[in-house]
Amino acid sequence: MQKKYDLEKTESEWKKELSPEEYFVLRQKGTERPNTGQFNLHFEDGDYHCKACNSKLFKSDHKFESGCGWPSFDQAIEGAIEYIRDTSHGMIRTETVCANCGGHLGHVFNDGPKETTGQRYCINSVSIGFNPDKE
Repeated sequence: MQKKYDLEKTESEWKKELSPEEYFVLRQKGTERPNTGQFNLHFEDGDYHCKACNSKLFKSDHKFESGCGWPSFDQAIEGAIEYIRDTSHGMIRTETVCANCGGHLGHVFNDGPKETTGQRYCINSVSIGFNPDKE
């Protein structure tokens, strides 16, 4: 049985609202090519949100340059992410999805900055949007 999320839509509705690349990543658990996403080397102050439902996911002060080719964060906003065991591609990983709509974001690993959380949320740029801080 599939989990129910606060925001539920049909696949047809998602296809109408998301670009083909957003749909591939957020709904079909795809991955963008490394070093191609608009937020990989983006370091402005603000909040990152789910591209599908606009729920806040990460704060910019938790973003860091990991060198992995995707935006990396050492911490998510509490309650914003659901963690799912992923055994695809012959690996055991932890998938991260939006807790509000179930959109695939990426994965979290235990190789982040040791001076903070030790976590590295490896997130697809196409699955997130950005709201700059208002000055």
